This record gives sequence, C-alpha cells and structure tokens, in this order.
Amino acid sequence: MTVVQTSHGPVRGTTTLTRRADVESYLGIPFAAPPVGALRFRPPQPPEAWTTEREVKRFAPAAPQNPDPVLAAGGFWQPPHDEAECLNLNVWTPSADDRARPVLVWIHGGAYVSGSNSTGYNNGAELAAALDVVVVSINYRLGVFGFLYLEHLLGAEFADSGNLAVLDQIAALHWVRDNIRAFGGDPSKVTIFGESAGAAAVGTLLGTPLAQGLFTRAIMQSGTAERAREVEESVAVTAEFLDAAGVTASDAETLLRMSTADLLAAQAVVAAAHAERTIGLPLPFMPTIDGRVLAQSPLDAIADGVGSDVDLLAGTNLNEASFFIVARADADETRTSDEKLRALIAEDFADPAAVRADYVAALSVELGREPSDDEVLESYLSDRLYRQPTTRLLDARQAASGRTFAYLFTWASPLMDGALGSCHALDVPFVFRQLDRLESASLVGPNPPVELSEWMSGAWVEFARRGAPNSPALPDWPQYLSEGRLTMELSPRPRVLSDPRETLRRFWRAEVTA
Repeated sequence: MTVVQTSHGPVRGTTTLTRRADVESYLGIPFAAPPVGALRFRPPQPPEAWTTEREVKRFAPAAPQNPDPVLAAGGFWQPPHDEAECLNLNVWTPSADDRARPVLVWIHGGAYVSGSNSTGYNNGAELAAALDVVVVSINYRLGVFGFLYLEHLLGAEFADSGNLAVLDQIAALHWVRDNIRAFGGDPSKVTIFGESAGAAAVGTLLGTPLAQGLFTRAIMQSGTAERAREVEESVAVTAEFLDAAGVTASDAETLLRMSTADLLAAQAVVAAAHAERTIGLPLPFMPTIDGRVLAQSPLDAIADGVGSDVDLLAGTNLNEASFFIVARADADETRTSDEKLRALIAEDFADPAAVRADYVAALSVELGREPSDDEVLESYLSDRLYRQPTTRLLDARQAASGRTFAYLFTWASPLMDGALGSCHALDVPFVFRQLDRLESASLVGPNPPVELSEWMSGAWVEFARRGAPNSPALPDWPQYLSEGRLTMELSPRPRVLSDPRETLRRFWRAEVTA
C-alpha cells in the first residue's frame, strides 16, 4: 500500500476489493483540528501536523447526532459519533499515482442533523474502481454544533457559529485542492455532489463567494439553493435551544462547557418541537444569512452570477415526499391527508380553498385522472420541498456561462406494495453502484435494474470528467435551457422530456406571483 504524503503528514491506507478491481482506500483522514474546547462553535482550524505514518484504514466517527428514528426502528446500523474526531474525510482511488483523475466530493444528507461519510450506500469504492475516478466523502458538523447562531450572545468571536457546517465543507475542499493530486486526482477537475441536505449544501456552496474556485462542477440530487434563513429566525431557534437546555441568555457561555450528550439532548427537544408543528420535513437547523459566509440567499446569489462558471447537474425523484408520508409519518395521525394538505396550503397562500382546487386540477392534468388525497399531499410536498426549488435554481442559471443539465428519476421502488414510488434518496445507491448493500435493499428491493445504476454512475462521472452527463446507453442529454426545460428521465427506458410536470410548474409560478 502506497504511503501518501499529505500537507499535514504521511498516511497509509488499505486495499478494498470491489466487483471490478482493487482500489486504495484512505479512511478517516482528519482535515481540521478537533472542534472541541476553545474551538467549539468556532470555525475549523488546520489539524496538528504529524511526522510518522498515520494508519487510515477504518472509518472515523461521524459528527454528533441523535439516533435516526427510522433507522433505529428498522434495526439498521447507525454511525458512531464523536465531537472531537468528526472532521474527517475518506478517499477512494484506483491508485495514488500521477494520473490526475476527475475528483468527486460527496456531501452526505440527513436534514443537517444526521448522516455520515461512511454509510454503505454512498461508499465510493465501486465508483472509483469501475470508472477510474477519485471519490472523496466528507463529514461536517451537524445540528447545534454546525448551525447554532451565537454571535448575539457570545460576541464577534462567534460570528460564524451559524455557518460552521458550511465552513467545514469549505475546509474539506481546501484539503482536496491541496492534497488530492497525491492520491491520483486532478485538483483542477473537482465536482461536488450530494443528496437532500447534502445537495442543499452543494447549493449553498454554489452561492457563496468563499467557495468559488474550489470546484468546477456541481451535482444536486433532490436539493435546493434556498435552505438558509435570516439572522432573526436563527436567533429565535437559538432561544428555543437555550430554553430546552435550561440555559439563560445571560449565561450562554455555559454551552461551551456542556457535554456533547447534554447538547444533543436539548437538540432532540427542539427537533421534536419542530417535527410536531411540521408536516413532512422539519428543519430546525440550517445556514444563516449572516453577511459573512452568506451575504444573501444562495439562490439570489446564483441569480446574481455567483458560481456562474460552474457546470451544474440537478434533478429530483418523481415521488420525493412519499418517503416522509409513508416511511416517516409524523406524530399527528388524527388528521387526514386532505386536512394536512389544507394546513400546508394555508401556510403558503391567502386563499387555501381556491388554491387547493387549482392544485388538484393541475395534478389531475398530469396524471390523466383524479388523484387520491394521498397523491395530492405527496405531490404538493414534493413540489414544495424539492421540485419547484430545483426548477427555480435551474431557471436562475439561464445567464450562466457554465452548462446546466436537469434530470427526473422515475424508477419506482417495489417495497411497501409500491407505495413509496420513486421516493427520496432512492437514487443514491444507483449513483454509487451500491444496490446490494443492506442499507440500499431497504429502498430498492431485491431486483433493482442494475443497468440503470450503470447508466447513471457513468453519466455522473462523464459530467465530472467533461462537463456533460453523457452515457453510452442514454439518449443525447441536452442542456436544460429555460425555454425548453429539457430534462432527462432516468428510468429503465430513459428519454428526454420537455418541461416535465409543466402544469404543476405553471401552477406554482401563477400562485407565487399572484
């Protein structure tokens, strides 16, 4: 095994056997100092250098997080976490040589409160071996550790506290720029990609000037460039958290000394409160538009030209919200799907009854029949959380010099008698060629279409390599272009669509601008 000299010291990895070939795996490399003690709630700092060989043969801990209730209920493995050791990354490479391969940097999802860089379905070994690329997966601080806004309580030294996760991601990209050549990668050909909160992180990085120049291409799977809040909103979340932790604003310095477990316990209280009043996806923690890391909403920054030279591939799954309705049903089971829909519409529009009728009519056009109440709720949530934010992002790039491509993933999971459809996160194991992993089987079932995985992973890598997501088995993939909104349908029978779900897009445009 090659010993690789990084900017902080030498590392020795291990060999991973894949279906195609052996790859070199360097797991759990620290890219920043332990964010504890004086560095808790502070920006990432370089790790202390080492001179002797450091073995990096095992995954390192994830960021502190509470157990995922769905994974716990299913008996699935959940990553160990450690506040001191969480800022680490993994590298999979065919060889630590001088080949200068394209580099794909994965940012995991998990609603900004859970997840890790060591989950089986986003293990990068198969992708690296099959398609001759370098794959990196990173960790970043989550929940209160990555997003708790504290400047108003603790002073200017904590001005970045609401965006530490974003700064962690930027620090990891600096590490990639400075070190990836030694692992056989090309630092001038870096693609960042992620799903769900990981895709929202990609959208945020695309919209902050602090990350410009650190990547040339970006892939957003079921994400948004709108997941950021104003300082006033973050201050309100901080007040909630202080109350849950039993800490007064005047004694906020106590947070610097509290145990990880106590901070997580208070975070769980806040998360439960948000879940109780949220239909679908509660998001108590997210980046803050602080005037430093984020001067404005990432979407607005992108529309103003930030990141315009970056090539972008973005898309959603057809039935994104089925995952939240079926697999993550909220605690409020006293309301019907239609009652939940009406409550959601009332949050968004002044005349909910009329808007509901208009939405049902638009969905009926798309389906060619009258939808059930469950279908209407799923579609509305999918639009609200993912599809329309993705459309707004794609349209905001119409003047970009970088190329823009769109997709719609439509293969449906056979599980739960098909109730999940093409649900949230279903696409991830297809991209990573990890359909046979235990974590993947819980989504894709026993006989997923392997050829679709090969087509998608090939397109993703070709996009990273040349800036266009072509794959031999796919039709020619045109640029999106807001006039035609050309979109690749990813299914066992792929095809190019023009403005898919146009009736629903027009509904949202008409209602939002009314």
